[in-house]
Amino acid sequence: MIDLVLFIGRVVLVVLLYLFLFAVMRTGIGLVRGQRKDPAIWTLDLEKGPKNLRGLHIDMLGPVVIGRSPSSDIQINEPYVSATHARLTLQGPALVLEDLHSTNGTLVNGRLISEPVTLRDGDDVQVGDAVLRVSRR
Repeated sequence: MIDLVLFIGRVVLVVLLYLFLFAVMRTGIGLVRGQRKDPAIWTLDLEKGPKNLRGLHIDMLGPVVIGRSPSSDIQINEPYVSATHARLTLQGPALVLEDLHSTNGTLVNGRLISEPVTLRDGDDVQVGDAVLRVSRR
């Protein structure tokens, strides 16, 4: 009799464990799907710049660092570009550009920025001689 009770207890425990794991998995998948409620995607396209970057197109999925350093996400090997020149980050549905205290500064639509700027569709970001067009689709 005790063997039957232990066996049923083990089966109930395994069933509860699987139900718990299923609930955790469902919640995790829901969180991943729910991260980007805004279907729009920000993109960067190189309008003007070095030949090795011609045709560059980036879909913004996370922070992007622009600079001369090989560890930068977009490496622009030009003398007027600092090692870590600027950073683009997604903040909710907005795309924010921040100059990382570069020597020659970062321009948005021809204007030098001194603090983080929220970008709009069609803005031009200039880092050194490279010009990136920001768009939202």
